[in-house]
Order: sequence, then structure tokens, then C-alpha cells
Amino acid sequence: MALEIERKFLLVDDSWRAGSDGGTAISQGYLANRPDCSVRVRVKGTAAWLTVKGGTEGIARTEFEYPVPLEDAQAMLAGLAERPFIEKVRHEVSFAGNVWEIDEFGGDNAGLTVAEIELTDAGQQFARPPWLGKEVSDDPRYLNAALVRHPFSNWK
Repeated sequence: MALEIERKFLLVDDSWRAGSDGGTAISQGYLANRPDCSVRVRVKGTAAWLTVKGGTEGIARTEFEYPVPLEDAQAMLAGLAERPFIEKVRHEVSFAGNVWEIDEFGGDNAGLTVAEIELTDAGQQFARPPWLGKEVSDDPRYLNAALVRHPFSNWK
């Protein structure tokens, strides 16, 4: 069984950009979206994946990810996925031996930028970059599956 263990943070500034890889556009939509299980299709550049995730328990959840043909993913987005899509640019930034994924959201979630780090176990220690702000790993509003139904632009 695959297990995703990740922590998610807000950012205090954009100094992370100095180490960015330039970013890649991502479009993703949800084919099923329940608290205990989500199924999403994601297009990143010219590649695509179908991902099944279980419910979050702390900072961990089951995750199964499979590559799919780009044309199939585009058809699933167009005809099957819940709207609005999640649109974002993902940047990879290395810091102290770890790779951080920084997502700049667009569309209905424009203005939201978060940093994530994937860990090998829940207790893994890591160095905090100076641009890292408040941790939001335990706040379900920041899950991509939640941002589809309650976009950042509608938060008060």
C-alpha cells in the first residue's frame, strides 16, 4: 500500500523564488470527492496521472497514482471532472537536502500559495526554510479536494 506523508505550510514572503525551477502548470479535476476517498485526474505539462487518495489521518493518507495517456486525462477533465478545476503552477525548490513543492494557485484560488514537503515518516525532522510560515497540515480547507468546493476567493 502506498502512503503519502506530507506537511503543508503558508509562506511569509516570496524569497523562495530565487531557488525555483521555474514552475510547471498543473490542471486537475476530481472524478470523486469524498472526505474518505478522492479520485483526481491531473495534467502536468505533457504528462498525466490518475490518483486515488484515502482520507487524511494526521499528515498521512493512502495514495495510489497511475500514469494515463494525456488524451484520456484531457477527456476525463472535459467530461467527467467536478468544476472548477484546480489550476496552479508547481515550483520545486531545494533546501537543506529536501525538495519543497510550492504551489501558486490560479483561477478561483488565486492568491493562495502553499509549500509542501513529502516525508518518509511522520516524525521525520527537516530544516525550515526562512520563507516558511504557518503550518496548515491539519486544516482541511487547504486540501486541493476542498479548494474545489470552497475556493480561496470565497474565504472570509
